[in-house]
Parts: sequence; structure tokens; C-alpha cells
Amino acid sequence: MDVAGGSKFRELNLADRLDLIKKHASLEDRNIQFLKDSTHILGFDNVNRMIENAIGVFPIPMGIATNFLINDIDYLIPMAIEEPSVIAATSKAAKLAKLTGGFRAEADDSLMVGQIQVIPDDKPYEGISKKILDKKDELFKIANSTARSSKVKEIEVRAVQDESQVGVGTMLIVELIINTHDAMGANIVNTMCEAVGPAIESITGCRTILKILSNYSARRLVRCRATFPKNQIGGDFIVERILYAYALAYSDVYRAVTHNKGIMNGIDAVALATGQDFRAIEAAAHAYASRGGSYRSLTKWLRDKDGNLVGELEIPMAVGIVGGVTKVHQLAETSLKILKVNSSQELAIVIASVGLAQNFAALLALASEGIQKGHMKLHSRNIAFMAGARGRMIDIISEHLVKEDEVNLSRAKELLDKYSQKGEIND
Repeated sequence: MDVAGGSKFRELNLADRLDLIKKHASLEDRNIQFLKDSTHILGFDNVNRMIENAIGVFPIPMGIATNFLINDIDYLIPMAIEEPSVIAATSKAAKLAKLTGGFRAEADDSLMVGQIQVIPDDKPYEGISKKILDKKDELFKIANSTARSSKVKEIEVRAVQDESQVGVGTMLIVELIINTHDAMGANIVNTMCEAVGPAIESITGCRTILKILSNYSARRLVRCRATFPKNQIGGDFIVERILYAYALAYSDVYRAVTHNKGIMNGIDAVALATGQDFRAIEAAAHAYASRGGSYRSLTKWLRDKDGNLVGELEIPMAVGIVGGVTKVHQLAETSLKILKVNSSQELAIVIASVGLAQNFAALLALASEGIQKGHMKLHSRNIAFMAGARGRMIDIISEHLVKEDEVNLSRAKELLDKYSQKGEIND
């Protein structure tokens, strides 16, 4: 069989797909067994419906962030992430914020934007805009007939100049402002855009090209704020250092990217655990960080009147608790049950709070012991495990590695051999 024959591959059952891959890549039996066993997590039939040409499931560790008090509600927050320091650091940050009342947050209505691209050709676009807006009621009716709960709230038209040198000239963008309620909304927004496209062509006599949602969910913002007591984080000295670090993230794109990546460490982990489109969240966040013309920090940090450190985060957050994979992916459904959220806005509030907590944790580490020292403490456990340590021996080897400041696999194996020769138990 031609390995590149995608259509033929799709027709194979799991065993035959794995057999083909094994021969093509000269895989060992254990590699194939890993893939086969991984499908038991969700069930191969489910996986094969979620994606094309499925061969397995790629598991990511999932843990719980603790200590989160958000709008006076206690949360246990599932996070799916492979980086060892994130959950511990986030939980520690939430514990500190809890001393001053936890996180206060609010989220906008679930407004998404759908776009229909109109090409005026040689027609005056001002007149075309008027024709579209004069028929708003008709377009409302067409779009809203496609959904039970999601509704178009407004229709706007704006001109966009082609800057690509393709030669399109001026384009008109008809934007449907849609309240998707507790859904993320991608499917219904796309359906509405495609439904009104032919009507716009009929009204204007112009061609329509793209009919699709925008993932720039800038009308769906979430804002959160927390105070971290200075006497618990190292006093005025550390507060000042954190503010200096924020100043660099606000002012320099090289630092801002890494600063915002830290925020997304927390946000993506919760989004992934709850079955959200974390790629859309990422794209919207980074676009929002550039809204003023320069890429800047998504968070803002300042001192309050008592000298405590205050953090604020405002970010687009298109998430849902219905639709998508939230009902087909058993672990996503379980995560939402653990959170006990009742609306997409509440989920957005939780996710943003985790992002703010993670940003604080990273800044605190940078301003005090340095990010690498804390990270290596946790990474040393992974190294100990890779060396063959098990049970309590993982902690013993890990402590030695950190104490010696030599966190590497060869040293971990040496230490494990040493303890084995002494008859120490490794279980």
C-alpha cells in the first residue's frame, strides 16, 4: 500500500493502521502497544469520530490547582499540562491572593463576530453599505432562523483596504454580532454567516467570498484582579522588583512574549482540561496584546495605598460549557463537573484568574530566587524517574540532584546505583 494514500488509510481499522505504521517506521512492538493502549482512555470509536485517521490518544498529565477563591466561591481547578512547575506555582499564588479576599472577576456577554467578505468591484462601497443596512431586519431573520438560542444582536458594515498587494482594493466586511450564550459559538456563527451570504449577494449584486467567524473575541472580554500582600512575598524589595519586571514586559516585545506565554501556561492548561479551543484563545489573546499597535503585557501590575502588589488581567475569552467536545470528551466533561461552573462567563472568569495567578507566580520567582531554581526542583523529580527511581527513592534522588545543583540523567543514575548497592529499597 502507498503510505501516502490517505483515502486508503482512512478505510483501515485500528489494527491495520498500526500494522502499516509499524512497517513504515520500523517501530517496536512496545511502541504499537502504547498506541493501542492509549485508545482505551476515550474509546477508539470516539477518537475516530473526533479526528481523521486516528491511531491513538496523546495523554497529557492532568492535576488540580487548589486554593482558588474567585468572587467568594472556592474552586478546584483541573489543569492539563506537561510542565512540572505550573500547577504548584499557580496554587501557591492563589493561596497568597486568598489572604486578601481572592480574585475578583467579571465577564462580558458571550458576543462573537461573524464576517462576510463582500467584493464591491467597481461599485461605490458607500452605497453598498447603505443597501445592506437598509435590509438589516431581513438579514436578522435569515440568520436567527438557523439557531434556537444564539441570536444576532447587531449587523455592522465596515470598509477594509487591501494591504496585501493582491489588488482587491476596498473590501466591505459585514459583521454579525451574535450572542452565543453558553457555547463557544464557532459552529453556529459559521452557519449564520453562510446563511446570510446569498442574501447579501442578492441585495448588493456583489460577490461574497469568506463567510466565517472571527476568533478575535474582543467583544467577549473577561477582567480579573487580585492583591498579593507584600509582607507575604518579601516586602517592598520584592514588590519593587516585580514592578520593574512588569515595566520591561510592557515596554519590550522580547520580554512581553515570554511574559504572556507564562500567562497562557495557566490559561491553556485549564482550557485544554475543559475541552476548549485553546488555539483560538491564544490567537485572540496575542492579538489583544497588540491592539495599541505594539505588543505588550496582557497583565498590569501596581502598588495599592498600603504597598501591596495588585495584579489585573483583561483578555478575550471565548469558551463554552455546551457543544464542541464538552459532551463527547469524557475527561472534558469530568473537568467541567469538577469546576461546577454554571455558565460560559463563569468558566471564563475561572480561566482568567488562573492566568493571573500563574503570571504572579512567574514574576515572583524571577524577582526572588530566579525562575530556573524553582523549576529545577520539580524537574529533578522527572529526571529521577527517568533514571529508574520509584516510590520514595524519587524524592531522595531528587533532593540530592538539587542540593548538588547537578540535575541531569547521568548523575541521577549514579546516585540510584549508589543507593542500590547499599540495599536501599526502590519501590
